[in-house]
Amino acid sequence: MTNRDRVLAALRHQQPDSVPYDIQFTVPARTRMAEYYGDPAFESRLGNCFTWLRPHPPGARFEEVKPDIWADEFGVRWDRHVDKDIGVVCNRLVTPDNVTDFAFPDPHDPARYESFAATIAAHPDEAALVSLGFSLFERAWTLAGMENVLMAMAGDVDFAHALLDRILEFNLAVIENACAHEIDIFRFGDDWGQQRGLLMGPELWRRFIKPRFHAMCQAVKAHGKITMLHCCGKVDEIFPDLIECGLDIFNPFQPEVMDVFDIKRTYGNDLTFYGGISIQRTLPFGTVQQVRDEVRRLLDVVGEQGGYIASPSHDIPGDARPENIAAMIDVLQSQ
Repeated sequence: MTNRDRVLAALRHQQPDSVPYDIQFTVPARTRMAEYYGDPAFESRLGNCFTWLRPHPPGARFEEVKPDIWADEFGVRWDRHVDKDIGVVCNRLVTPDNVTDFAFPDPHDPARYESFAATIAAHPDEAALVSLGFSLFERAWTLAGMENVLMAMAGDVDFAHALLDRILEFNLAVIENACAHEIDIFRFGDDWGQQRGLLMGPELWRRFIKPRFHAMCQAVKAHGKITMLHCCGKVDEIFPDLIECGLDIFNPFQPEVMDVFDIKRTYGNDLTFYGGISIQRTLPFGTVQQVRDEVRRLLDVVGEQGGYIASPSHDIPGDARPENIAAMIDVLQSQ
């Protein structure tokens, strides 16, 4: 089987010859592992099962506008003095006064998608995944401020609906253009949770987020593609809603906030889970043997009869021990 075959088998809830996997790194973790292996190109030999595509014009996803200040294509500015991977939003662009006329980027710009065909053709043995980050709630709060969006959901619903509708319109256009290519999966990145539950609670989530997420999933499915959600935090209370919306793959599947084995038993007929390897406990604080045991158990139990893509539960952070990361990689590669 190719890596793409393994992914598609897992998504059909069939047992592949080995569990597909994907490993991503933060900047500090990547630097440490390059030093550990003595190989700055070590990622090219990991055996990851996905080719990642980003629907942004070349060079427009982020641009450094001042030292350690980066702007995305919407004009949101990210302070990366501390966090070198994403940063912290340091401006506010959208208010109730300009929500209807604030200029969004052009989702139909052909430059967003011009590299797709060649990239997919160059990686025929991997599953092609288009990733749209900050795709709904996150895009709203990056534009208008976290506190302002949450307060609007409770007290200025017209503003909240107007902002989210504009984002939805943009997203649907990106989906339409991206899914015209020979991709396998369309991934939405939109964090709704924290360690104890939904940031806005289930009632407001169902009022403001669910109908729009449903529309995005159905737009992907109309093209015969697979839907994926990256959503950090304890959000398992809305798994039935996500299944109803048409979600196929849930990530990051955090073992710190949900019982991953019970979740697989409960929802494994309807969802494929992607993640599960602890970045908050085992990779930074466990022993090499504990890492090996955890990864093997996930492969054997959660990976049984498909429905699982093995991965750390987020991009590996800088405090993960290199020997633990190497042990995880060894188990995944040695299946």
